[in-house]
Amino acid sequence: MKLKELREEHNLKQTDLANFLNIKQNTYSQYESEKRQLPIDVLIKLAKFYNVTTDYILGLED
Repeated sequence: MKLKELREEHNLKQTDLANFLNIKQNTYSQYESEKRQLPIDVLIKLAKFYNVTTDYILGLED
C-alpha cells in the first residue's frame, strides 16, 4: 500500500490523517503498516482526500 508514501509527500503526520478519519493514531499506523485491514469506507475517503484512485493506494497501479 502507498499510504505512508502519500502521507509523507503531503507533509502530513499520522495524527493528521487519524483526526481527518476520526480514528486513533495507532489505528491509522496499523493501516500504514498493513497490520490491520483498511476498511473500504476509509480507503474511499483517503482516495478522495489525496485525489488518487483506490487502486493506486492499494498498489495495483502506478
